[in-house]
Amino acid sequence: MTSARRPGGGDSSAQGPDGGGCPEGRDGPGGPSPADGGSGGDSGDGFGFEAHRSRLFGLAYRMLGSAEEAEDTVQDAYLRWNGADRPSVTHPGAWLAKVVTNLCLNRLTSARARREEYIGPWLPEPVLTGGGALGPLESAEQRDSVSMAVLVLLERLTPVERAVYVLREAFGYGHREIAEVLDLGEANCRQLHRRAVGRIKARESRFEPGPGQWDGLVESFLTAAREGDLAGLEKILARDATWWSDGGGLRGIARRPVLGRERVARFMVGAPDGTPGVLAGLRLVRAEVNGAPAVLALADGALAAVGVLDIREGRVRGVYAVLNPGKLTHLARRWAAAGH
Repeated sequence: MTSARRPGGGDSSAQGPDGGGCPEGRDGPGGPSPADGGSGGDSGDGFGFEAHRSRLFGLAYRMLGSAEEAEDTVQDAYLRWNGADRPSVTHPGAWLAKVVTNLCLNRLTSARARREEYIGPWLPEPVLTGGGALGPLESAEQRDSVSMAVLVLLERLTPVERAVYVLREAFGYGHREIAEVLDLGEANCRQLHRRAVGRIKARESRFEPGPGQWDGLVESFLTAAREGDLAGLEKILARDATWWSDGGGLRGIARRPVLGRERVARFMVGAPDGTPGVLAGLRLVRAEVNGAPAVLALADGALAAVGVLDIREGRVRGVYAVLNPGKLTHLARRWAAAGH
């Protein structure tokens, strides 16, 4: 049992999810409880848990790269919340953030072993973000934190490095707060953060335009893809464009990246000799996925693939294509729920 201090308030006892204290002065990714300004009072829905669910999902997804596992993690946190000594929890959001972070650390250990055996490129599960599913994505930094490119790079980090990076970069935690969440020394957390940033920030800045400035380029991309316009597509793709396919080992899906403007264009819409492209016969619609413009490919009304566009300097630099049916379940469910 430790003491937690809120800005402008006194000390109060606040038991953490693993017997430790909650970060001082912060309600964490869950945010303060609207029922009572952050205390553990009962709001009628599991002591205000639903007010925290969306941001806890955003934390778990950034940690795991899997929407299905993130939902399971948040549900596990809900069960722990219901079994906790809730009146003693001063800052529910911080308590829940610590629970979710530690649950994710446990899951990452087994996930790493599975991903080492994964056939072909591994990509995160795509998530529709137009409705705020992963929290606010108003700035370039916020969009970057859920981008396919950054989530792939996060796989290079150890689980603890990933937790430090996500809490600091995506949720603005201080090093002292991170140390309390992870039960580590503050100096150790600073070192872990420097190491993680060195691995992630070495890449180029990804998002230059805001979402409204994508419109013309994305519409041109969609038109060329729908019409099989090879020349038109090549004008939109960057010279060093890359197509990554995550098919989970399914037959007929590229297991290595397709490199170069001409090869990517032919792979997508077909070659002049009549060889069909990967998009042949599919209905293409636009969406926002992982904070970026994306193309949803539908076959007889069912979601068959998601292609997330990496736009830099006015060109499509890369396409992250998820074709593994197991990774499309979450997005397909949300797409249908939106009335599509």
